[in-house]
Amino acid sequence: MGKSNIKEKFLYEIWKKQDFLRTLRTKDGDIISVLDAGVENKDTGGPDFKNARIKIGHLTFCGDVEIDGTYSDWKNHGHNLNKHYNKVVLHAVLQSTPKQNHVYSSEGRKIQSISIEECISTSLRTAMHDAILKERNSRIFTMPCSELAKELDVNEKVEIITQLGIKRFKNKKKKILVRLKELKYLKEINLSEPVVKYDFDQTQLEKYSSPDDFKSKAIWQQLLIESVFEALGYSKNKEIMVKLARSVDIEFLSLYLDIDNFVQYVEAALFNISGLMPDIYNLPDEETSEYTRSLAKFWSEIKPSYSGITFSEEDWHFYGQRPINFPTIRIAGGSRLINRILKDNLIHRLLKSFEEVDNLIVLERIMKNYFRVEAEGYWTKHFVFDKPSDVDAKYFVGTSRADEIIVNIILPIAHLYFEIFGKEKAAANVIRLYTNYSLHGDNRLVKEISESLGLKKATHRAILYQGMIELFRGNCGYVEPCKTCPIGEKVFC
Repeated sequence: MGKSNIKEKFLYEIWKKQDFLRTLRTKDGDIISVLDAGVENKDTGGPDFKNARIKIGHLTFCGDVEIDGTYSDWKNHGHNLNKHYNKVVLHAVLQSTPKQNHVYSSEGRKIQSISIEECISTSLRTAMHDAILKERNSRIFTMPCSELAKELDVNEKVEIITQLGIKRFKNKKKKILVRLKELKYLKEINLSEPVVKYDFDQTQLEKYSSPDDFKSKAIWQQLLIESVFEALGYSKNKEIMVKLARSVDIEFLSLYLDIDNFVQYVEAALFNISGLMPDIYNLPDEETSEYTRSLAKFWSEIKPSYSGITFSEEDWHFYGQRPINFPTIRIAGGSRLINRILKDNLIHRLLKSFEEVDNLIVLERIMKNYFRVEAEGYWTKHFVFDKPSDVDAKYFVGTSRADEIIVNIILPIAHLYFEIFGKEKAAANVIRLYTNYSLHGDNRLVKEISESLGLKKATHRAILYQGMIELFRGNCGYVEPCKTCPIGEKVFC
């Protein structure tokens, strides 16, 4: 394997260990002292290590560190154009490059670039070997009882995982109920989010307990939109997606419900408030110009009615994501789901389906169709505003993401609704669907747990899928977890 092809994550281990044979120096001879290597950035796009303290010569810099295989990776990966890299204070690479001592941020700031190859204390091969072993040992999940658990009766394991799946479902309902009460409270005191910062009056929230407290259609719609947007954001953009949904709220959107092309107005609001809209006077091609100018026109009409906050492009993460998961695509999909929720009365339709449809295969198909969104218009051929894509997008929200929305959001919300309003048969139908729902996509964590348990056919049943996540979150992710784990109790007793 060539040095330039060595995976950067192995270089991260070398950087964290800081076991260098020689003192790190710049090409100009200045000594580099790593006072704090920083914290590895595992959750978001951007520099590899955050909040490092690096002393170069007589100056101490506080900022980020980027680790690359070669000097040229800085430009090849687009770091020189990405504002998320503007706080980088050191660019460390494996291979040295003659006469290339610096890289530049998007602001034009010069950043010292150094090679660590000649400073590694042991041979490069040994260092790589150790790093690879450490990386293997820290993979996403290994059950301590994996060999013993396989000896348990399959039905017994399925029952345990099923109960954990029910526990996870109940926990989701509790979280949803808390937010529902908050929305009721906000509506009552006539406040909008996230403009005003405040603490919720917990005493007041506890007073909301009767069906009459939750009759407002608007609070259920707002709850659903926020929850859907959080799901569309995945791990990297879920927080900013929720903030966007709370800014472009029901009260604002309802002002334009009677407009025929409501979806375009929703898109205009979301893209402008998100900060992702480009400068309409500096557009690269005519197709981009036409679409973007139409959004600008719609926004100019509705902007006077908006009094909330706006965000910036730096708040969003594109790096490290598949283009189909870019926030631009997810916002386009979210716009159409908002249209279904507000214009097509989606909540009423899905609740009615639970009340009237007993055939679980039909009910599952109906739910999937409610939340799958086929690609259309401009975003079928673009993943970002500034250039066409090489491939066409088929879906804004595909089957696997629709499944995640249904299992994690729709079923808990529906069950909570029927529980509040005393509709026992419909509530039971929700649980029946949850127990038998078939998932389309895969999850690496769930796959590894199912293999450890010898339940390879369980990964596509929603309740078992959720139960295995609950097993990891509640037990295997902690120190000495086996004493309280329902499976650990059996295999280690």
